[in-house]
Amino acid sequence: MEKKEILLSHLDKIHTTEMGVNRIKKNLNLDTNDVVEYCKEKVCDKNCYIYKQGKNWYCEVDNIKITINSYSYTIITAHIIKK
Repeated sequence: MEKKEILLSHLDKIHTTEMGVNRIKKNLNLDTNDVVEYCKEKVCDKNCYIYKQGKNWYCEVDNIKITINSYSYTIITAHIIKK
């Protein structure tokens, strides 16, 4: 199984904390309260570049980088990639 397929096969486990919701909304300037669903949609995007580094998954798409813990599947943060 390709590494990114491991993350994609565990989409149902992806979640975040209340603090995570606030942090992601602020960092990405989002209007939605369902930041987990927003992040899942980004992770599932066919253009999303997914890689694992240390204990985290990193998902990059549409100038956004999402960080997900590889053990708990907690979305730690998401931010706009500065070029």
